Amino acid sequence: MIFMLCGTSDARELAQSLTRQGLPLQASVVTPSGAERLEAAGIRTRVGRLDRAAMISLLQAGGYRAVVDGSHPFALEAHANAMEAAAALGLPYFRYERQSLIYNSHPRLLLVHSYQEAARKAKELKGSVMLTTGGKTLEIFAEELLGDPDIRLTVRLLPCLENLEKCVALGIEQRNIIALQGPFSREMNEALYRQYGTRVMITKESGAEGSVDEKLHAALDMGLYVILIMRPGMSFGDGGTVFDSFDGITAAVKAALLMTREEG
Repeated sequence: MIFMLCGTSDARELAQSLTRQGLPLQASVVTPSGAERLEAAGIRTRVGRLDRAAMISLLQAGGYRAVVDGSHPFALEAHANAMEAAAALGLPYFRYERQSLIYNSHPRLLLVHSYQEAARKAKELKGSVMLTTGGKTLEIFAEELLGDPDIRLTVRLLPCLENLEKCVALGIEQRNIIALQGPFSREMNEALYRQYGTRVMITKESGAEGSVDEKLHAALDMGLYVILIMRPGMSFGDGGTVFDSFDGITAAVKAALLMTREEG
């Protein structure tokens, strides 16, 4: 049995692909909505975050033989916990990560390497700022941008209770909350930018499957500034192998499971 972290739409597709290849797995997701889609496809799923100790306990109790990490490219804590838990139990670890996008230089495309740097850059630019990086790091932007009379901060995030409660706690006005489930078309992005008079859009380099291209190019073509948070670097060292294709990771997982079966 494989234990798989599923944090993106393509990771869910990978889970289904592995299952169709005859590789039984248990998926782990953070939100109930993610679980619903996997369970509808016949994949057993658990919900909730796991720290390193909890993951080790779960892997031991379930008798898992491999860990596949399909969590979000920015989920560094999840990567570390999965890799360390697998190493502690001597299990093979495989990381699936969607390919990075390469952008040509553009005078209004500003590349940064942290959420804090993105918030500071938006504060310099002023105007109506649309934040599309989700709720997890919302407090970083709220602290930097809220209260500035020259800035209107609008946040676009998933319509879950946790996000809405966080917005209220941070003092983000209801009129500045866009709670919608993506992905969004280019036309939808353009409409939202016009509706909120956006001057600056902040996003993450999450790969093609993260719909970054649509919102980024729509913004640049409309004359907006785009602050792009680059994907954080993480060394997987000898702890695992990183794949960016379904075929590659499927072949590697099959080979590892066959080897463990023979050793057992």
